Amino acid sequence: MRGLRRARETRESSEASEAGAKRQRPWPRLPRLSVLRLPRSRRGRRLAVQGVMALCVLALLPATWMRVGTGSQVGTTADAPAREVAMVFGAGLWKGRPTPYLAHRLDAAAELYRTGKVKVVLVTGDNSRVEYDEPDAMRTYLTERGVPDDRIVSDYAGFDSWDSCVRAKKIFGVDRAVLVSQGFHIHRATTLCRSAGIDAYGVGVDEPRDATWYYGGTRELAASGKAALDALLRPDPRFLGPQEAGVAEALASAAP
Repeated sequence: MRGLRRARETRESSEASEAGAKRQRPWPRLPRLSVLRLPRSRRGRRLAVQGVMALCVLALLPATWMRVGTGSQVGTTADAPAREVAMVFGAGLWKGRPTPYLAHRLDAAAELYRTGKVKVVLVTGDNSRVEYDEPDAMRTYLTERGVPDDRIVSDYAGFDSWDSCVRAKKIFGVDRAVLVSQGFHIHRATTLCRSAGIDAYGVGVDEPRDATWYYGGTRELAASGKAALDALLRPDPRFLGPQEAGVAEALASAAP
């Protein structure tokens, strides 16, 4: 009996020791994630910095090219030359009404019409879904501010800036126009419309430097790369369709 009791105590002591060892054993170490480190040599660090600088220059190059190339063709509503057509690009809706940025564009277009610098306003935007109709919301906003309905023409397939410019030229027959958009977008829009064959002058609408403005400016850096390719390759828009006489008819109704 004593031998049996001693063997049992020895076994229980051994099991307790193993359990204690398991409790004290640390968790297995996870593999360390590799981190980006600068090269150790001075020459390697210099090459790395030069590579980052080169990437930054490449990212900024398209936007810089557009801004420099259209510097003399962009100004304010007071600077804008007399053209028959003003073209307003869509900028989103909120509960079926133009967003503040789009409203400011439309306000500038209404001013151009009231001062006699344009006779017709072409509103171009997205109507790819039944419940989302930028051009009709833009038309309603303009008529509320005194622009006659028969002087407004709607392009329902202006899905992006390049599509809007190509369709203005090929579908609506616009050869010369005053473009209206925010300052961070107007240089890109002017470049694209001129590449599409339109003698374009851009009106840049001023906005406060808020979060939306900084987001728009940052977005332009990415969009300018695609715009440069569009200007170079000149692809067809997503939807082309037949020619429309809306602009010509609106100009005819505006004739004295």
